[in-house]
Amino acid sequence: MFALLRSVWDEPRPARGAARLWWDWALVVVLLLIAALEAVLRPGLETRAGSLAVAVALLPLLLIRRTRPLVAVAGAFGVAAVASLVFAGEPELGVLVFMVLFPYSLFRWGSGREAVIGLAVMLGKVVLSAVLGYVGAGETVAGGAVLGAACAAGAAVRYRGRARAREFEQVKLLERERLARDLHDTVAHHVSAMAIRAQAGLALAPARPEAAVEALALIESEASRALTEMRTMVRALRRNDSADMAPSPGVADVALLASHGKPGPEVDVRIDGPVGDLPRSVGTAVYRLAQEAVTNARRHARHATRVEVRVTVGDSSVRLRVNDDGDSGTAAGEGHGLIGMKERASLLGGSCEAGPGAGRGWTVTAVLPLTGAGR
Repeated sequence: MFALLRSVWDEPRPARGAARLWWDWALVVVLLLIAALEAVLRPGLETRAGSLAVAVALLPLLLIRRTRPLVAVAGAFGVAAVASLVFAGEPELGVLVFMVLFPYSLFRWGSGREAVIGLAVMLGKVVLSAVLGYVGAGETVAGGAVLGAACAAGAAVRYRGRARAREFEQVKLLERERLARDLHDTVAHHVSAMAIRAQAGLALAPARPEAAVEALALIESEASRALTEMRTMVRALRRNDSADMAPSPGVADVALLASHGKPGPEVDVRIDGPVGDLPRSVGTAVYRLAQEAVTNARRHARHATRVEVRVTVGDSSVRLRVNDDGDSGTAAGEGHGLIGMKERASLLGGSCEAGPGAGRGWTVTAVLPLTGAGR
């Protein structure tokens, strides 16, 4: 039990995005207008000015609920407690329901010790109101239930985000592992070529001394290309699982993705430009990206009848474009496949983007440098 409590206390804050977004300011403005209208127009209020003053004091705390959640909770419930003592009762404005955002933010963005301290502050406020008789037993239970639900919602979103981040990291690791196997095949190809050239040079050297010089030139060229590929390999994470010994595919294998006359959307492939001199790592990456994009289109593009795959080899880069004619956006989503595609392209110093097409369907575009060197 002590270990569990200690782990809760030592829980760090999760990674956060932007401290404040435009809609945070918009929320404060809208709630301020609602509070003013309620204070003026709602009949039967006994403390109009006081309740409005409490709302005005609490609203700015919404702007710091992500960056300083404990300060926001302590300030909000502290102001509410002081207001209860001053007015001998709870503030009457219904707009103050926005206070549930503070316990939610505390358990969503706060550290473990901040959550424990903030929870004590909130319970103290509830107990104070109950002891002083400002709220009945039923209202106390209901208020505690609302606070508990807000805290639970914040914790659920927090740990769901953490689980999703772990899933994405696992996808990245698996993609790096597959890339490492592909690069292993690439480097093995270059080393084998160097060994063959060296053996040929040694065999021909007695009769043709110039053959050794030619072999050394070819070995130097292969070694340079192998070193370039190795710069990428050191960035790939490879685990100890058994490796797939099948040879790595290349750009030419993209043509095998075509599916004329087969069930499902027709896949049309066109490759433009010279592909013979492409680094093997780049060629393999183009094939893997095209394969994943076509698979996603065939699975998720509703009402699609055609998938176009275009590979264009330029002077300094290779460009891949895969698009379908399905309902716009139906193949969308930051799923695991797209995460892996972006990771593979990034490791080779390129980029991969996906989004709705100009007319219909979904488009995946990738650009890889011919060097195949990572960042």
